[in-house]
Amino acid sequence: MKLRTKVLLGGAVVALLVAVGLLRFTDSGPAAPPAAPAAMSAGASAPAPAGVAPAAPSGVVSAPVPPAATPVSDAELESLAAALRERYGAKLDEPYVQIRFVEELMRFFQQRSPDRWREELLAFVKAYFPERYDALEAMLRNRVDYEKWVRDNDSYLRGLSDAERRAATWDARNRLFGKETAERIWAAELKNQALADTLRSLDAREDLSLEKKLSTFKQRIQEVHGEKADAYIARHQQEMMNHFLDLSSVQTELGGMTPQARSQSLRAVRREMGLDEEALKRWDTLDQSRDARWDAGGKYMAERQTLAKELSGEALEARLAEVRARYFGGEADTIAQEEASGFYRFERPRQWGRN
Repeated sequence: MKLRTKVLLGGAVVALLVAVGLLRFTDSGPAAPPAAPAAMSAGASAPAPAGVAPAAPSGVVSAPVPPAATPVSDAELESLAAALRERYGAKLDEPYVQIRFVEELMRFFQQRSPDRWREELLAFVKAYFPERYDALEAMLRNRVDYEKWVRDNDSYLRGLSDAERRAATWDARNRLFGKETAERIWAAELKNQALADTLRSLDAREDLSLEKKLSTFKQRIQEVHGEKADAYIARHQQEMMNHFLDLSSVQTELGGMTPQARSQSLRAVRREMGLDEEALKRWDTLDQSRDARWDAGGKYMAERQTLAKELSGEALEARLAEVRARYFGGEADTIAQEEASGFYRFERPRQWGRN
């Protein structure tokens, strides 16, 4: 099959196939928490990790482009099309897959034909995916319009609150792609946002115990992800544990417990996130090591403050070196270097189950 306009490919076929191979398709979207396609989420109100406020939007950044295009053989283009067809197959009915397909081709043609990338991309699709041309052409048009909206409204979006930015972004997505299509493209983002909202709500509930907050969070994961909830938790065990333990209300409650009760509560959180007995034992050991380290750190800081009142200069540093060696052994030099730079690790707040 012939294309009137040829584009650079050569040895880059392998590189493109590697890039395409990075795509992972699941019923609920990509495994990673940021659910929106990378180029499309820049500047939009993509959800932050659960319990963390979204960052301000940034502009869309295009990959560097070479100064000129070089022709490529039809055989190489056919090989590329065959590889893409094998990779995407019947999945091209799904809007999320369509947008990923379009974005892969955008990056490819923008790098190799910066002046005519859109025409050559559409020519490629028409030649090798004619049955999908109308849908993919419309997706490309909407994708480009959305990128322009993000770029044109970057400053405006930065001035909004998180909720306002999210509302403005979804208004643009619904208007450009259609509500149903937009929700299918950003389905995983909606699920992540639902969990983030749940955590924020739980954090504000002073009437709920840690155990009740944990069971409510777990129930919400089941509601959001349905029959795939267990698989989702299995892929994101550490992430889910961290988000829950990072809640200030959870940290406050853990801090007020006895060591034994705290250990049991941390075990319960980890067990609910699917960790097996061997993993729980490893975490128990790590918790004990952290407790010992913080205990030594507290004693060291108290002794340090006493010495600082009595000594100064080289005399103080000589005594501190002895104290650090006594408390921290092989880590003493590292801690000394941190302090020389103004960082005192044991003045940080203790995050139970996290440091």
